[in-house]
Amino acid sequence: MKLEAIYNAVIVKPIEREEEQYGSIVVPDMGKEKNHTAEVVAVGPGQYTQNGSFVDTILSVGDIVIVPTMGFTKLDHDGDEYWVGPENQILAKLNK
Repeated sequence: MKLEAIYNAVIVKPIEREEEQYGSIVVPDMGKEKNHTAEVVAVGPGQYTQNGSFVDTILSVGDIVIVPTMGFTKLDHDGDEYWVGPENQILAKLNK
Protein backbone atom coordinates (compact mmCIF):
# COMPACT_ATOMS: atom_id res chain seq x y z
CA MET A 1 0.00 0.00 0.00
CA LYS A 2 1.35 3.40 -1.00
CA LEU A 3 0.88 6.63 0.98
CA GLU A 4 -0.87 9.46 -0.87
CA ALA A 5 -1.06 13.04 0.38
CA ILE A 6 -4.26 15.05 0.04
CA TYR A 7 -5.00 18.79 -0.08
CA ASN A 8 -1.79 20.67 0.79
CA ALA A 9 -0.32 17.87 2.93
CA VAL A 10 3.28 16.74 2.52
CA ILE A 11 4.55 13.32 3.59
CA VAL A 12 8.27 13.20 4.32
CA LYS A 13 10.69 10.51 5.43
CA PRO A 14 13.27 11.74 7.95
CA ILE A 15 16.93 11.47 6.98
CA GLU A 16 18.92 10.16 9.93
CA ARG A 17 22.01 12.14 10.82
CA GLU A 18 25.12 10.21 11.68
CA GLU A 19 26.75 10.66 15.05
CA GLU A 20 29.99 12.61 15.01
CA GLN A 21 33.15 10.84 15.97
CA TYR A 22 36.35 12.41 17.27
CA GLY A 23 39.06 9.77 17.21
CA SER A 24 37.55 6.80 19.03
CA ILE A 25 35.01 8.91 20.96
CA VAL A 26 31.46 8.93 19.59
CA VAL A 27 29.55 12.15 20.25
CA PRO A 28 25.81 11.36 20.15
CA ASP A 29 23.30 13.95 18.96
CA MET A 30 21.97 14.83 22.40
CA GLY A 31 20.18 17.99 21.31
CA LYS A 32 17.05 16.90 19.46
CA GLU A 33 15.96 20.54 19.41
CA LYS A 34 17.49 20.97 15.95
CA ASN A 35 15.29 21.07 12.87
CA HIS A 36 15.20 17.86 10.87
CA THR A 37 16.14 17.07 7.29
CA ALA A 38 13.70 14.90 5.37
CA GLU A 39 12.94 13.66 1.86
CA VAL A 40 9.52 14.35 0.36
CA VAL A 41 7.77 11.08 -0.57
CA ALA A 42 4.27 12.41 -1.39
CA VAL A 43 2.69 15.80 -2.01
CA GLY A 44 -0.98 16.74 -2.20
CA PRO A 45 -2.27 18.69 -5.22
CA GLY A 46 -2.99 21.88 -3.28
CA GLN A 47 -6.07 23.53 -1.84
CA TYR A 48 -8.68 26.17 -2.49
CA THR A 49 -8.48 29.53 -0.75
CA GLN A 50 -11.43 31.33 0.81
CA ASN A 51 -11.99 33.35 -2.36
CA GLY A 52 -12.19 30.19 -4.49
CA SER A 53 -8.82 30.28 -6.25
CA PHE A 54 -6.72 27.12 -6.25
CA VAL A 55 -3.15 27.21 -4.85
CA ASP A 56 -0.89 24.46 -6.22
CA THR A 57 1.77 22.90 -4.02
CA ILE A 58 5.37 23.90 -4.71
CA LEU A 59 7.29 20.85 -3.52
CA SER A 60 7.90 17.68 -5.53
CA VAL A 61 8.60 14.08 -4.61
CA GLY A 62 12.33 13.65 -3.99
CA ASP A 63 12.93 17.18 -2.69
CA ILE A 64 15.09 17.45 0.44
CA VAL A 65 13.51 19.80 2.97
CA ILE A 66 13.98 21.13 6.49
CA VAL A 67 11.00 20.44 8.76
CA PRO A 68 10.38 21.95 12.21
CA THR A 69 10.91 19.97 15.40
CA MET A 70 7.21 20.30 16.24
CA GLY A 71 4.07 20.49 14.14
CA PHE A 72 4.33 17.41 11.96
CA THR A 73 2.50 14.18 12.86
CA LYS A 74 4.56 10.98 13.03
CA LEU A 75 3.15 8.10 11.01
CA ASP A 76 4.39 4.50 11.02
CA HIS A 77 3.70 2.71 7.73
CA ASP A 78 5.09 -0.69 6.67
CA GLY A 79 7.78 -0.51 9.36
CA ASP A 80 9.06 2.92 8.28
CA GLU A 81 8.56 6.26 10.01
CA TYR A 82 7.08 9.16 8.06
CA TRP A 83 5.97 12.65 9.06
CA VAL A 84 2.86 14.36 7.72
CA GLY A 85 2.12 18.07 7.80
CA PRO A 86 0.97 21.04 5.73
CA GLU A 87 3.29 22.34 3.04
CA ASN A 88 3.31 25.87 4.48
CA GLN A 89 5.08 24.59 7.63
CA ILE A 90 8.13 23.38 5.67
CA LEU A 91 10.97 25.71 6.67
CA ALA A 92 13.26 25.37 3.65
CA LYS A 93 14.08 23.35 0.56
CA LEU A 94 17.69 22.32 -0.04
CA ASN A 95 18.84 22.85 -3.61
CA LYS A 96 21.30 20.45 -5.15
